[in-house]
Amino acid sequence: MPTLYIVATPIGNLEDMTFRAVRTLKEVALIASEDTRTTRRLLTHFDIKTPLTSYFEHNKRTKLDYLLSMLEHGDVALVSEAGMPAISDPGYELVVAAYERGFTVTPIPGASAFISALAVSGLPTDACHYLGYMPRKASDRRRLLGSVAAERVTLAVYEAPHRLKNTLHDIMEVLGNRQIAVCRELTKLHEEIFRGTVEEAITRFPEARGEITMIIGGLTEPAAVDASGVEVRLGELKKAGVTAREAVERLSFETGLSRRQLYSAWLKLE
Repeated sequence: MPTLYIVATPIGNLEDMTFRAVRTLKEVALIASEDTRTTRRLLTHFDIKTPLTSYFEHNKRTKLDYLLSMLEHGDVALVSEAGMPAISDPGYELVVAAYERGFTVTPIPGASAFISALAVSGLPTDACHYLGYMPRKASDRRRLLGSVAAERVTLAVYEAPHRLKNTLHDIMEVLGNRQIAVCRELTKLHEEIFRGTVEEAITRFPEARGEITMIIGGLTEPAAVDASGVEVRLGELKKAGVTAREAVERLSFETGLSRRQLYSAWLKLE
């Protein structure tokens, strides 16, 4: 029985292509690609001459029967523009249909942006909730973020560079000033991995370019708060010349207390 291969391709650096992926793409009868222009460059680089056909978001349903008919006669490989197909990319429907027809479906693992970002984020990796691409509308983004606000596991999302600033503000508003890793252009020439708080990320990225993956810390249990201790800490920060805003943000993150509570305590110092 022929096999549908789900083949991971590099997310930037061509050296991340595996030997097995190259061999598989050379041996299958057909390659279905999300972006044929990107894939042709990849095939040329590795001297792969296998026939290529398009399979992307807007033709995936009309192309389904054709790909299944091709599987009747030989192996087919599915690739996305970059990374692992069917993960926030076309492929899910084809995988399900292939199983229903009795074909074998085999993964050829490799690069994945959110897995790579998670590994270098410095945030807990024992559990992760992958949310995929963030919604374009602010109201939908806030609704999605609100639905996971109480989760204690690490969150992983993709975002377009031109929406990064607004999305960071939505994260700040809905989730609070959590720890975050903003990973830009992973494996590429201008790779950047920023680690800090959401507030710091807003300052760091007034604008951005390239592919963006964000890893966001889950909800943490607030530490037991001693009211007198908070007042002492606020007083120390004030004497050190820290502004009210900076002091409130810092202690809000450290204690889990709301900014309103801390600002009221700051005013009492005066």
